[in-house]
Amino acid sequence: MPHLSFGEIVSELSRILVALGFTTDRAGDCATLFAETHRDGVATHGLNRFPRFVRQIKAGRVKPDASPVPVARFGPWEQWDGQRGPGNLNATTATGRAIELAREHGLGLVALRNTNHWMRGGTYGWQAARAGFAFVGWTNTTPNMPAWGATDSRLGNNPLIVAVPRGDAPVVLDIAMSQFSYGKLERLQLRGDSLPFPGGYDANGSLTTDPAAILSSQRPLPIGYWKGAGMALVMDLLAALLSSGLTTREIGIQGGDEYGLSQVYFVLDVARPAGSAAARALVTAVLDDLHESKSIDAVSGVRYPGEGVLRTREENDRRGIPVDEPVWQEILALP
Repeated sequence: MPHLSFGEIVSELSRILVALGFTTDRAGDCATLFAETHRDGVATHGLNRFPRFVRQIKAGRVKPDASPVPVARFGPWEQWDGQRGPGNLNATTATGRAIELAREHGLGLVALRNTNHWMRGGTYGWQAARAGFAFVGWTNTTPNMPAWGATDSRLGNNPLIVAVPRGDAPVVLDIAMSQFSYGKLERLQLRGDSLPFPGGYDANGSLTTDPAAILSSQRPLPIGYWKGAGMALVMDLLAALLSSGLTTREIGIQGGDEYGLSQVYFVLDVARPAGSAAARALVTAVLDDLHESKSIDAVSGVRYPGEGVLRTREENDRRGIPVDEPVWQEILALP
């Protein structure tokens, strides 16, 4: 597995995006988001996702020159139309606007419709937390997860992000409503590895740790069984209602690869009641207590969401960013 510098990755991805119609600045911003995601250990939505992103651009589902625009405002809640622009650039803009609204009102919500896959959702939790704000955001998807008790997919696995600020070491939860994301399943399949726990059903309806069997059956297991399925449903409804956008059902009717999504970006100024020092002290006290847990693994210990990202980021900045050789060779052959 080769190790590349951050600059090498950004330069190569930028070259490809410019050739596909991005301006130099937008290509650099988009490439940087992909590189940051991969550097932080989320290869499934970093370089491993990039060839699929290129295919969507070529198919006309992602429009390189499109940017989100505001369409309605209800106090600190705004609706924006993503105009099917690049999902990660749209998401960065939506989060930035929600932060501006939170600075003014104490909270801000941007509901974005007609956008595309945001790649690593945790990126926008980190964006808000670094600015000193809490964040709750989610997206709907194409139908890719069955309702509890069903065998056909009518729900999305609708990733949810929750971030709490704490200086350079915030808490950032980034989860899908399926036990394992499709990206994780695809990467484990690529490496010939199994899941550490059952993550879905095979063609015979049996729980399995085989990622290929789950990808084939399209029956991932919801987190918390019926609870995760219920969460996926209400998140889809709220995303569509708040943005006046498409539901998972309607996204599926479009056919083809996933596009035209509905997303929510909710930012809160949690330091307003007692001040930033008191807020940070509260969070730190809870995390310190968590670290005192009696761990079943003396090596890894107990970590809070986002803690592992900090370690991975530091290591990859120091040693270089590991990439899957077949994926990198595919990227070098683009566009």
